[in-house]
Amino acid sequence: MKKVIIIAEAGVNHNGSLELAKQLIDAAAEAKADYVKFQTFKADKLVSKKAEKAAYQKNNTDKQEETQFAMLKKLEIPNEWHFELIEYAKSKNIVFVSTGFDEESIDFLDSIGIPFIKIPSGEITNKPYLKHVASKKKPIILSTGMATLLEIKEAVEVLLENGVVKNELSVLHCNTEYPTPFKDVNLLAMLQIQKEIGVEIGYSDHTLGIEVPIAAVALGAKIIEKHFTLDKSMSGPDHAASLEPNELKAMVIAIKNIEKAISGDTQKKPSESEIKNMVIARKSIHLKNAVKAGQIISLNDLEMKRPGDGISPMQVDEIVGSVSVKDLPGEHKLLKTDLL
Repeated sequence: MKKVIIIAEAGVNHNGSLELAKQLIDAAAEAKADYVKFQTFKADKLVSKKAEKAAYQKNNTDKQEETQFAMLKKLEIPNEWHFELIEYAKSKNIVFVSTGFDEESIDFLDSIGIPFIKIPSGEITNKPYLKHVASKKKPIILSTGMATLLEIKEAVEVLLENGVVKNELSVLHCNTEYPTPFKDVNLLAMLQIQKEIGVEIGYSDHTLGIEVPIAAVALGAKIIEKHFTLDKSMSGPDHAASLEPNELKAMVIAIKNIEKAISGDTQKKPSESEIKNMVIARKSIHLKNAVKAGQIISLNDLEMKRPGDGISPMQVDEIVGSVSVKDLPGEHKLLKTDLL
């Protein structure tokens, strides 16, 4: 069974601080996530200078009237930081990755050896971007927030037609609202993606808490992506909908436990750990009262009691009507040799 990959999404929660970015790496590594992921973009290539913030961005930032461009400009990661963060992550035994939001950023991330390309939900309808990503011939993880199944199919078709190998493509179910209301998660849509497109599935989560990613793993998700921060009360677009370090750690532990719980061979049978309890928990046929030699055993003479190392109660019909070969005391655990 393939291991569930956990991506701790630092995103833009570094607030433009290299030191804060390193602290986020520390938290992701301590939680034992597989990857810590940031976002690489040039604001002037991502958004027009007059574009407004989303409602959640306005609510979660100090300067509600600033443009989306002004907000994002402060959250760019300079190219030179990437090299330092990659090495810092290595020193903490976690892998640094980043989402590129424009073709120039994709080129840069490819040049520094990022192991896979993460396509954010907002780019799923950006055909030139998708073709450019496909040209890199790297494994791809595609997020699908706001998308219809048809849009996902169209994006996947573009990727496959331009060189992406299908078994190196993973598709994440996602909802692009921060935080996502539970009623809008529609987690079973993840299974529809798997059925209709035939790719590895995962889930990128923006709900509050850790329940939904855990449920996604139980349903078959092989990749979980979750935003995290050092402090939810910090100013910034994504902090409020992110996990704090202790929550991230709890999510990773829970996912690993669920992963073990669903790793069986699908055959219903006693497990290695419970076999020793069968004798203790099951019952055997016992005598309720003393019986004499030659007495015909009736159902009223019997009771079912622990332990279960005698005649199984499933054989009671064979015992009723048999004859005792000797005097037997009450509460005696019957043996086949006691009867004719």
